[in-house]
Amino acid sequence: MPHYTPLIATIVIGLVLAFILGLIAHRLRISPLVGYLLAGVLAGPFTPGFVADQNLANELAEIGVILLMFGVGLHFSLKDLMSVKAIAVPGAIVQIAVATLLGVGLGWAVGWSIAGSVVFGLALSVASTVVLLRSLQERRLIDTDRGRIAVGWLIVEDLAMVLALVLLPALAEILTGGQASGAGLAARSGYGLIGILAITIGKVVAFVALMLIVGRRVIPWLLHYVAHTGSRELFRLAVLAIALGVAFGAATLFGVSFALGAFFAGMILSESPLSQRATEETLPLRDAFAVLFFVSVGMLFDPSIVLREPLLLVATLAIILVGKSIAAFLIVRAFGYAKSTALTISASLAQIGEFSFILAALGVDLGLLNQTGRDLILAGAILSILLNPLAFAFAKLILQRSDEKKKDAPTVAPPAEAPAPAPAAEAPVHEDAPALVPTALTDHTIVVGFGRVGRIVTEKLKEEGRAYLVIENGGERAKEAREAGAEVIVGNAVEAEVLAAANPTSARHLLVAIPDAFEAGQIVSKARAINPLIEIIARGRTEAEVAHLVSYGANLAIMGEREIALGMVACINQVPEGAPTSASEPGPTTEAQPPASDDIAATDVTSAAEAPGAETPSEMPEAARETIEAGEPEPLGGSPEKGTEPA
Repeated sequence: MPHYTPLIATIVIGLVLAFILGLIAHRLRISPLVGYLLAGVLAGPFTPGFVADQNLANELAEIGVILLMFGVGLHFSLKDLMSVKAIAVPGAIVQIAVATLLGVGLGWAVGWSIAGSVVFGLALSVASTVVLLRSLQERRLIDTDRGRIAVGWLIVEDLAMVLALVLLPALAEILTGGQASGAGLAARSGYGLIGILAITIGKVVAFVALMLIVGRRVIPWLLHYVAHTGSRELFRLAVLAIALGVAFGAATLFGVSFALGAFFAGMILSESPLSQRATEETLPLRDAFAVLFFVSVGMLFDPSIVLREPLLLVATLAIILVGKSIAAFLIVRAFGYAKSTALTISASLAQIGEFSFILAALGVDLGLLNQTGRDLILAGAILSILLNPLAFAFAKLILQRSDEKKKDAPTVAPPAEAPAPAPAAEAPVHEDAPALVPTALTDHTIVVGFGRVGRIVTEKLKEEGRAYLVIENGGERAKEAREAGAEVIVGNAVEAEVLAAANPTSARHLLVAIPDAFEAGQIVSKARAINPLIEIIARGRTEAEVAHLVSYGANLAIMGEREIALGMVACINQVPEGAPTSASEPGPTTEAQPPASDDIAATDVTSAAEAPGAETPSEMPEAARETIEAGEPEPLGGSPEKGTEPA
């Protein structure tokens, strides 16, 4: 058996280079995306040394796009999509038109054909799915109004590009008088340009209808059926099969993009209580293949274009970074949205990606676009992705200065007679507040995570009348925590600014209720560095995780299985003789939970420092064991509403 294959070499070399350069970028306090892109440059054909298979890299990257859009769909309901249609549809169409016209103008100025200029402009008009979503996720904006508008805008762009890819051969026939290679499609098909357009739109409508009518019933049912088998492996496989299968079927049968098909599969599944679990199952593969996407982009970059056509490259970047951004900003503001929303949308769209590569390749194949145009598109893509974080930083700076001017401006009381302005007939979606607002609480308890463990802990804290707040990264769970009366900081507690907003310096306790021991260890370490005196309690699933958490600074780490076992023994010892013992009969063991003889003082653990690590779990009061038992994941064969909900 050969020890070298192009597929294995592409995956291994791509991931290893991305890891090394991404780590270096992180150490230099710049985005790891820069490292991933440079890894692609090193593995590409324009630099010496190893050359990865470009075609394989592109196909692997497409899997990353599918899984990423599937994950976005899991957090994006049909209601969310419809709520932003009033801005996303006209906004995306106008922005595509403006960017295309700018590209046509540049192409005409340098003497390209009209057909080639149109392809060039279209390629500069559409943003990268992966880059936009990663940017929003890093800034915790996916679940905000601005995030929903950006995703809706992206979906409209994808649909527009699907139409463009189908119509481009027919348009080439019109624009070149039938001289372009591959032209004549409209004539050969017998349908004409209008007929091809009608068929394309019909296929998209048929796919959407199929997903909403059939998929809405079949996909959740299938996942629930697999969940009841009790096999975690089958559940994970089912999630991947649904995401990849629907995306492939959508592209093969209906001619829509992989990304759009995966998005609708995730959106349909989002209505199921298993959606959060599905998100967790796809996360590792999604991240790995998303990295390969950036590597594949880097492989396309020919550094010599910087020297060959520096002025054209600057003009191309100006269209992507400035022209598109200004157009998007003015469009969003014209619809009455706040400046912060307009700036976010502008920064999100200030880059190009995968559809641009496809359009460029098709343009070259049809003989519409020359090699220089393709190289400019590829160079513009990689450079705009590298510069996109600066676009967000610039948008943030503008917003901060605007806020400072508002604070410094003198306030003038309006005349008493002045009537209040009437509300607009179609007011835009309310503006969300992305900025982290530091809590005013002191001597409080910080609860990280609002899963099943976090819910029970906060309920007990509320009953006790203790001051507490919740740090939660998920939009839906954060909303539930607020509805339960908790003060909530939305974000990942691993991030320094999020943790700082919870005021750990003045807090009494930190309860890390998330199941991920690796992430929990980082939170514990950072909180301990901020406040050496804070009492930290975390949860682990194995002895190794418990030791890991304690080594990072936790006063106590509780292992669920051990506490459940002790709770079971406690229940057996407390069952009176002659009492029913069958789970089907009423009795004290029906709930399979230890009696909560103590209250939340168990989670206060004022004696935690005396008990190193969880070496004496039997000394924990029953309430703590009840909390851990409730949070421990049950087999997937349990009830979908409870047994499969992630902690």
